Amino acid sequence: MASTNDLKNGLVLKLDGGQLWSVVEFQHVKPGKGPAFVRTKLKNVLSGKTVDKTFNAGVKVETATIDRSDMQFSYMDGEYFVFMDMDTYDQLMVDRKAVGDAANFLVEGFTASVAQYEGEVLYVELPAAVELTVQHTEPGVQGDRSTGGSKPATLETGYEIGVPLFITTGEKIKVDTRTGDYLGRVNS
Repeated sequence: MASTNDLKNGLVLKLDGGQLWSVVEFQHVKPGKGPAFVRTKLKNVLSGKTVDKTFNAGVKVETATIDRSDMQFSYMDGEYFVFMDMDTYDQLMVDRKAVGDAANFLVEGFTASVAQYEGEVLYVELPAAVELTVQHTEPGVQGDRSTGGSKPATLETGYEIGVPLFITTGEKIKVDTRTGDYLGRVNS
């Protein structure tokens, strides 16, 4: 349990019958008239939905302890992603739903942060940017290079993104894992 006065960004609260909500932002408000309160923006840990919620100042709220550990992606086993704890070498099978969009950027050997609550995997978080190899892309047309256009490219994970015309098959590029955008070439 924690008081609303102890709220901070990233703290996970257990509200509404056990749902987990992460504090995105908070603001202590002391109006000229009436009691003080705390205005918060909360994000549901599982669904990603955000809501605004107001608490009276000093009210006790239940907190949840989320265990985050860095694990290495080993391989796919049917619909499950198998991660290995690099300290204990224990393997953890994670459902595709918990991996979410991170599946578009996971390659064997990548390290990801796996968040668990009471032994259940909540989500998998990748670094903000990863380096991936372009598996296939059409060659750029000679006259198009100056327009700054883009073309589709299939990454080694099978995910397709838009890349500049000068990118060729086999090149390593940097990709933003939050948006799926091309960030730049990786110089070898």
